Amino acid sequence: MPERVYKSLDGGFMPSKTSVENSIAPLLTEDTWSKSKKRKREHVYDQVSRIHESPPDPTNAPQRRPGAELMQNGSQKRPQQLNGSDSLQPTSLPKFKSRGLSQQSSRPSNVIHRLQDRAKSLESTRKTLPIWSHATAIREALRGKDTMLLVGETGSGKSTQVPQMLVDEPWCKPRPFTIPQNVTIECGDTPNPVTASMDGLPRTVTVGGCIAITEPRRVAAITLARRVAEEMGSPLGSSSPASKVGYSVRFDNSTSPSTKIKFLTEGMLLQEMLRDPWLKAYSAVVVDEVHERGVNVDLILGFLRGMIVGNYEGRGGIPLKVAVMSATAEMESLGAFFEEGYGWEGVNEVHGNREDQGRVTNGLEHRNEHQDKAESEWSGLSSDEGDVIAIHSNGTAKASHYEVKKPPSRLPNRVATCYIKGRQHPVTIKYTPEPVQDIVEAALRTIFQIHYKEPMPGDVLVFLSGQETIESLENLVKEYALSMGPDVPKLLVLPLFAALPQAAQQRVFQPAPPKTRKIILSTNIAETSVTVSGIRFVIDCGKAKIKQFRTRIGLDSLLVKPISKSAAIQRKGRAGREAPGQCYRLYTEQDYHTLQQSNTPEILRCDLSHAVLTMKARGVDDIVNFPFLDRPPREALEKALLQLFQLGALTESGAISGIGLQMAKLPLTVTLGRALIAAAERELDCVAEVIDIISCLSVENVFLNLTSEEKKEEAEVARRELYRREGDHLTLLTTAQAYASEHTDRKAWAERRFVSHRAMQAVMDVRKQLRAQCQRSRMLDLTQNQEPSVITSELAVSILKCFLKGFASNTARLFPDGSYKTMIGNQTVAIHPSSGLFGKKMEAIMYNEFVFTTRSYARGVSAVQMDWVAEALGV
Repeated sequence: MPERVYKSLDGGFMPSKTSVENSIAPLLTEDTWSKSKKRKREHVYDQVSRIHESPPDPTNAPQRRPGAELMQNGSQKRPQQLNGSDSLQPTSLPKFKSRGLSQQSSRPSNVIHRLQDRAKSLESTRKTLPIWSHATAIREALRGKDTMLLVGETGSGKSTQVPQMLVDEPWCKPRPFTIPQNVTIECGDTPNPVTASMDGLPRTVTVGGCIAITEPRRVAAITLARRVAEEMGSPLGSSSPASKVGYSVRFDNSTSPSTKIKFLTEGMLLQEMLRDPWLKAYSAVVVDEVHERGVNVDLILGFLRGMIVGNYEGRGGIPLKVAVMSATAEMESLGAFFEEGYGWEGVNEVHGNREDQGRVTNGLEHRNEHQDKAESEWSGLSSDEGDVIAIHSNGTAKASHYEVKKPPSRLPNRVATCYIKGRQHPVTIKYTPEPVQDIVEAALRTIFQIHYKEPMPGDVLVFLSGQETIESLENLVKEYALSMGPDVPKLLVLPLFAALPQAAQQRVFQPAPPKTRKIILSTNIAETSVTVSGIRFVIDCGKAKIKQFRTRIGLDSLLVKPISKSAAIQRKGRAGREAPGQCYRLYTEQDYHTLQQSNTPEILRCDLSHAVLTMKARGVDDIVNFPFLDRPPREALEKALLQLFQLGALTESGAISGIGLQMAKLPLTVTLGRALIAAAERELDCVAEVIDIISCLSVENVFLNLTSEEKKEEAEVARRELYRREGDHLTLLTTAQAYASEHTDRKAWAERRFVSHRAMQAVMDVRKQLRAQCQRSRMLDLTQNQEPSVITSELAVSILKCFLKGFASNTARLFPDGSYKTMIGNQTVAIHPSSGLFGKKMEAIMYNEFVFTTRSYARGVSAVQMDWVAEALGV
């Protein structure tokens, strides 16, 4: 039962009268002083100085203060426990001096011995994990069955230990099988069938030998791979024969032929499924964090179900083991989902298609017997009824949720289940007495309250909605920390969000220096995907950025919305992994009770264009009857098919086109992928420039978010050389080119122009990988050292036309009243204040995304001409 808190006289948190002795210092004050930023800042300084009177002892001894006692058991030193999913500081390897061939050749063995010694030292910690005692049951479950569902509570160690438990199983060894002479094993309609050799002779292929573990986010895949490599005493992703662990994320593949355990993002596994529909490289696929329910994980579950219920023809009859793991998901529906696949009568699923009693459905096809004659074949996308594109479906009226059918009772249970309790210490919950108006301010005050009132050790994890909010709070905390006295422990402020460069992400998992408290500012990435050791305090803003597809107008909006109860519980749990903790919720208890129980699956609220393209590329024709865990709305599927057709990714018959296959292989959204493919056309020829822009669009914000008018004016002058009159796309190009050309001090260059050096580092990483991929596919020739192109007016037009190929539906025209209305949906939209075109009037605009805050905004805007838009829309 969470502790009820009341508002004190000065507006702060205060527990009920029964626990006055545990009251804490004021947190939130009345908003009467918030008339100006200056007064806010002075007030916070005043509050900090009040709390500052009795700084915490840098040792673990708590300090008593008049009228208040520490709520933690501060008199006891909190144990520093490690858990299975924590990331340790990379092991320091010895530096060898080259004195001769014998010593050089001994270097690898010395390194391996050092890694193995480190692994032995971690074994005792691994044995304390709750999942360790279940190792035998987990192994036996997958010896007898091909599918296992595992619910492991937070702190159980499932993400790191399960692959290590399975990697030495007999079924995990590589096994050869021979394709008979002149035989081709078809894989649906995929372009990669398994065939005999070119001369028709039998060919031997190897199946298995590696375990794939999917993660919803790249930071989780990388962090877990590092931890497992350390526990196994293995180099990470090197070409050494001793290397057993690697990872594969977008724009970064760190694996080798000797990799036995491979962590990868869900999107990367889908990419591998396009190259090899039977996943012959793997003996098992572990789908982790399934409760997050992104679109990609729903596709993976559907594809895997279709694979495991068949005869494994493309794998030579060798089974693929599947383990589905979650911290919170109800496994009953997942169990029924897989059981139904085994027991579906009259239906043979092959890679997501269903063959109904000998008749393969093609496309989105009516199965109403009164319409079979008229619509026995899907014509894909047709315009028989005027301008309305008709897409046939199975006529199912209910399209909101997948209806799980109970398998026939005569069928044996084919799915094993395992439940593992986590290691959770009690966490005290504190709510605000009334709704918070300024999240950044409230979080700032709470951070300093904790730092001054609570003893060390004990790091703070703050959940915020996005990168901009994180960077704003980061700057404020660093600024106020300068006023702390010399006796107060230092603060180390570290951001954590998806677009952060890998090196910056890994700093979060490294121990803080002595007498220093870590303040980690994170998006929901830290809810379940990654675990940071040392956290005792969580500050939860109760918000997250959610993509919401507005089907009626065909727009994907980015909204800041309340989280679910399930997410709030996960956030709270971060504070109790290693010791009792505290969770400060920056919302009222009443607001908590109004939250929905769990997150809406992404497949029910997002644009499905990329998902449908992936299905088409993998040979799934019958989109409606694909085994979705939650069936998306029919209208959303129709919109996705229509958009893909307009982008040229589908033919009129509904089949995937050559352009569509190219788009499916790119690690980009369908719109950005189409723009990049257009850039390779002979008449446009601007691949390098489009890559630079796409790389900038892969991060949330290249330019620093400034609040004061003085700084904004200063930035306007400093960035003048970067701005382009055509708009934001060309401005991003000049910024990327200028940063890449800076060879002396890039950080100083960025600071002078109020550009995020951290974001630009990520841009350069993406740029490098995209260039390499385009070179491999012969879209880009970088054999010569190319200098940045001079952006002539002709080149600018070519670049904008490339982006119009992908973003023609994201256009708006100027009306006589000075407003912009979208070309599709006729929605009123304004240019976002962050755009270089803000306040300017153009004939027409193209934008990257539609953002709704207090009004509808177009963000990432460039000026275009109406005849270009008409050409791109085909009107």
